[in-house]
Amino acid sequence: MKRIIGTSNKILEIDLNTKIQTIYEVTDHERRLFLGAKGLGLKLLFDRMTPGTDPLGPDNIIAFMPGVLMGTGGPCSGRFEAVSKSPLTGIMITSSCGGPFGFSLKTAGWDGLIVKGKADDPIFLDITDKGVTFEDAAHLWGKNIPDTQAVLDDKKAKSVVIGPAGENLVRYANMASGHRFLGRGGMGAIMGSKNLKAIRAHGGVFTIKPQNAELFKKTKARGMAYINQNKMTSEKYRNYGTAANVRPCIEAGILPVKNFQEGTHELADMVSGEVMAQKYATTHYSCKPCTIRCGHKGTFKKGQMPAPEFETIGLLGTSLGIFDLDTIANFNQICGKFGLDTISTGGTLAWVMEATAKGMVQSDLKFGSPHGIEQAIFDIAHMKGFGAQMAMGSKSLSQEYGGRDFAIHVKGLEMAAYDPRGSFGQGLSYAVANRGGCHLSAYMVALEIYFKLLKPDSNFGKARWVKFFEDLTCCINSLQTCQFTMFAFLLEPPLSRYTPDFILRPLIQYLPTVAIPLIDFSIYTDLWQSVTGIPVSNYEFIKAGERIHVLERLMNTREGINCHDDVLPGRLMSHGRKSDTLNKEIELDKMISQYYTLRGFDIDGIPLKKTIEDLELC
Repeated sequence: MKRIIGTSNKILEIDLNTKIQTIYEVTDHERRLFLGAKGLGLKLLFDRMTPGTDPLGPDNIIAFMPGVLMGTGGPCSGRFEAVSKSPLTGIMITSSCGGPFGFSLKTAGWDGLIVKGKADDPIFLDITDKGVTFEDAAHLWGKNIPDTQAVLDDKKAKSVVIGPAGENLVRYANMASGHRFLGRGGMGAIMGSKNLKAIRAHGGVFTIKPQNAELFKKTKARGMAYINQNKMTSEKYRNYGTAANVRPCIEAGILPVKNFQEGTHELADMVSGEVMAQKYATTHYSCKPCTIRCGHKGTFKKGQMPAPEFETIGLLGTSLGIFDLDTIANFNQICGKFGLDTISTGGTLAWVMEATAKGMVQSDLKFGSPHGIEQAIFDIAHMKGFGAQMAMGSKSLSQEYGGRDFAIHVKGLEMAAYDPRGSFGQGLSYAVANRGGCHLSAYMVALEIYFKLLKPDSNFGKARWVKFFEDLTCCINSLQTCQFTMFAFLLEPPLSRYTPDFILRPLIQYLPTVAIPLIDFSIYTDLWQSVTGIPVSNYEFIKAGERIHVLERLMNTREGINCHDDVLPGRLMSHGRKSDTLNKEIELDKMISQYYTLRGFDIDGIPLKKTIEDLELC
């Protein structure tokens, strides 16, 4: 077996029109500035795409980028990133996945894959260490995701595939690698628009060895120890998966119920991770390699199925008024079969239910009833009847029929399952997130709700914390490793672990300018430089995260994004809930103004020339 020391720095570029393949060599300078995975993927697209590119046209590009940790056996490192322009939002999208395709691509010798153009007929790409061949996919077109994977995948060859939703250009169709999914914002539709059913990579040709094996070994051991002593990673998520989030969200009143009309419900605990683990005998069903092991499967009424993640429980369950885990697991599996993002599917169905109740559209969907939902999901995936309009998402529906106030999206991307009226920092994060209503841009709900380190209904300091976590998250998604490692890697170092709460909480809440520089995130820096061999300080590392985030914002502003898009749905800004007797309101404008100043944006939310120059983006 051949060996790669550090990174191969080889990006395979493929044009589906001409069937020409080329190799792009990544320089150390690019690596230092943009790290890899998400950051490098954005830079490659920035250099190749012009503003105004049609997301479903041949000139759109989709990149698949394993990070520098892929193949090293680092903690929770079996992840890759996809980068493109969204047909749902019209702006940039990036998405992380723990499926096996990334490992196969990396161990075939490639640090990334860029695909542009459109094939004349359905094809799949077959990638080896020598390059790519273009294979006929007529026999695969129309197959669902599990059936496609059954044809293409074997012990070493792993694929990323789309289902009928992607083929039919549903604007929130996703992709699958193994039993993991990626591509919020319609990456599955991008592949479908290119007549690209799948990409298969034959891995196992190369082993990946860090440049500094001793530093890597020590850092890996430290990371594993932190994960195994942190209660969130070693107990909550390991035992109950992300469904462990349900009970804290019930307690805080931020669980979406009936399209975010309420923040909790008397039946809500029936969909908690603890109940699911006991009732359905859940076992691990995780990414590889993984130390946290948050993925689970269980034995439901219809047999063994993936256990629904928290976002699926919230959007395909409680937000529809449904509190039965068998029903939610069934909807989840159907979406997985067809290749539909469960968050956008649930958010769109919730809008339809409310619009139906208000007499704005005609459907048989109503809150609290599973009747008609399976058929609706089928119709969306196959663009049948009213499903063809639902396939465009809740923003499009609200523009057509009214009801914009209760279309729960940001920048066209349906919002994740945390009600920001009880988590103000999360609200700011949603509003300014580059890809839209994304909870993973800066996961503020962790500080505000899970660990109670920030007052959830206070605006103070939130802009500074959102910026810090956006920058660090960009670093993590460029390494790449799992974002859940932040729970352990930030809270278990000695300064955080042993500082008493009566000191830690006021410091974080009232003195963020002091607290943030004290945070020890060196484990990420050490992992990156131990693999690449490129020395980098903690300052340079987090600066790279800032550079990546601002680059993505710059790419979005070239598409017309500005301050008017950094908003929350009307319902969340003006409507109270029975679960909140104080009827708290988010002072979003004040937080956004502070955020723009910290980011180096002008009052319209556009990066200043000085900011662009300082970050070496021009």
